Amino acid sequence: MPQLRYGVGLALLGLALAAGQPPPNIVRWAEGKPGCTFSADDDGKYRYGLWTEDFGVVIALDADEVRKASLRIEPLFAIFVTVRYRGKGFLSFDPAGASLEFASHYHAVQNAVDPDDFAAKLQSRADAFAGETQRQIGKHPEKKAEQESALRIYEDDIKQTQEFLRSRGVRPIRLDSDNPETTGWIFFSPKSKWIGDWRKQEQFVLRVPIAGQVIEFPFALPPSQGDLLLRRR
Repeated sequence: MPQLRYGVGLALLGLALAAGQPPPNIVRWAEGKPGCTFSADDDGKYRYGLWTEDFGVVIALDADEVRKASLRIEPLFAIFVTVRYRGKGFLSFDPAGASLEFASHYHAVQNAVDPDDFAAKLQSRADAFAGETQRQIGKHPEKKAEQESALRIYEDDIKQTQEFLRSRGVRPIRLDSDNPETTGWIFFSPKSKWIGDWRKQEQFVLRVPIAGQVIEFPFALPPSQGDLLLRRR
């Protein structure tokens, strides 16, 4: 398993002390540590779990996510998260507080993307693309069929991405014994002046605030040669 530095964790501590707030309780996933689980599954996913007495957080990572993130209509890094509550009261969870550290790129940290805001951003781009298409058709009417075909493909891609963001993104929720689990995707933008071209292997740290704690998951993608998965056919 990857060994990453604690730089951002210490930064969080410093910010809390400077603001006069109690320091966050940082709980870091580590192989073999009590409450920490790991599986390399035949669906091509790595699953890291961290369990406490009251709750558990499990993340699922596509072994090929780094490449896929760049191929989407808008670059977007996606992590599937499961939160399960097993206490007797309730647990509030808000994915908006999650962050992803791109440790291989000056330890740049990106906050979670709001699915609805991102879907609206995509709609603005679709509207702009449609307007530009109409202008190009006015200039080159002989290319109308070609331009309209490209527009339909683009708009279909936008709609599918918007539907996925709105229906599959994990939402703020209150968990209790009657509703103990939530699942969904948390999204991060890999676009930043500090994040350059992808390296052969990227190091990350996902941070998920929950129940007054910050759960840290360090991981590397793509996996090391010895960790490559056999996918289900």
